[in-house]
Amino acid sequence: MPLQQRVVDTIHRHALLGEGARVVAALSGGADSVALLFLLRELEAAGELRLAGAAHLNHLLRGADAEADAEFCAALTARLGVPLASGRADVGALARAQKRSMEGAARAARHAFFAQAAAQLDADVVATAHTRDDQAETFLLRLLRGAGARGLGGIRPSMTLATAGAAQRRRIIRPLLDVDRAELREYLASMGEPWREDASNADVAIPRNRIRHELIPLLQSRFLPAVTGTLARQAALARDEEDFLRDRAIELAGRIVLSDERSHIIIDTAGLAAAPRALSSRVVLQALERLAGERPISFDHVERVLALEPGQAVSLPGQDVVRTGEVIVLRPARERVPLAPQRGRTGAAAAGCGNGFTLSLSIPGEVEVAAARLAVAAERLDAPAGRPRKWEGRGLEVGVAAERLVLPLAVRSRRPGDRFHPLGAPGARKLQDFFVDRKVARDERDRVPIVVDGQDRIVWVVGQSVAEEFRVTDPARGVILLKVRHLGGAG
Repeated sequence: MPLQQRVVDTIHRHALLGEGARVVAALSGGADSVALLFLLRELEAAGELRLAGAAHLNHLLRGADAEADAEFCAALTARLGVPLASGRADVGALARAQKRSMEGAARAARHAFFAQAAAQLDADVVATAHTRDDQAETFLLRLLRGAGARGLGGIRPSMTLATAGAAQRRRIIRPLLDVDRAELREYLASMGEPWREDASNADVAIPRNRIRHELIPLLQSRFLPAVTGTLARQAALARDEEDFLRDRAIELAGRIVLSDERSHIIIDTAGLAAAPRALSSRVVLQALERLAGERPISFDHVERVLALEPGQAVSLPGQDVVRTGEVIVLRPARERVPLAPQRGRTGAAAAGCGNGFTLSLSIPGEVEVAAARLAVAAERLDAPAGRPRKWEGRGLEVGVAAERLVLPLAVRSRRPGDRFHPLGAPGARKLQDFFVDRKVARDERDRVPIVVDGQDRIVWVVGQSVAEEFRVTDPARGVILLKVRHLGGAG
């Protein structure tokens, strides 16, 4: 079957284009994207679509080579009479600012640019040049990383560009997913058309490139010459199965998700336990992703939620999860935030209102308090073994009564009005007065970590004292071990 007809079949099979759709070709200058541009021009001539233009984004990662790519794309589109939307994004700076991988920052920058380019060129969709080889590589990459069915589904034929601020939600389509990379090079060679080679594609330190240049050739030579087609078909099967299970999981969530708000999500544990694992895990995954935002959620995160026992909690990306009674409750994590100064009648800032912090503490888990150069950890000892021990209320390792805590725990700085009952003291007192009595230097008080429970009750003033109400009286009823360690350097 001719190459052009196979592309048309892919477009029709996946309903990638509506009648009269205007398409922008994502153009990097590489062979695949150049071939895509020429194929779209041919399909326009055949009445299958309207080519609105091309879009090229310079990621500012490859210096002079990237500039040469941009010049090549500009010259090519000018020669063909195709409008070009071009842009620049400092992906390295974005990755650092957003604290994400270079790959993730580049993808986000491309999607934002594609939405802008589609609006500029009055287009409905942006076509990218992902091929069957890309699909096979993605399948293997995710398989090696332990992805589930959703991940193994690989590259979808289309996706929505859900970029903020776009007046119209546009889509990315991949009309070349049933075409091999080698066929596109043969197609260009038959027309005598040049393309640009990205030298970074040869760097086998990058996992995808190592799969492309080492693993797939090995599979082709030792097992199956047509392995890319087999892997791409397997990805399609995984995608179909995932779509079916996702729909069933949505139906299940409608019955067992008792509340789904921005402030919390509540899931019925009996309903989770009664459902097949393939569905219960997806309900939990969907809930976790709702609160995680851009943070990735893994299979391990889902397993940790499903394994929660009554009274247990865990801190996961963007959220705290606690099992209480017959429900699992997910809430947005208490992020590290500055505490606003409180001013009295004289206008002076109240003591203890400097640079504050609030950090979620999972059980088991550890958080680093950079301001104090300390790390605070928690672990559960449900039935402490060995010889009886006196659970210390002071020092660098203390035990607190698990049954009296309301989870989840957090580590925060002091706040105006804080009060607690120090171990062995006759009653509650102001934390400020406690620091004065303990001779904690004024400029150190804002940096002393304080462990609090889910009701914001002070459990442990780290390194100073456990609160009397959380003193261990019966270790057999459960102990939470809290520890602090120095992160290194002075102090």
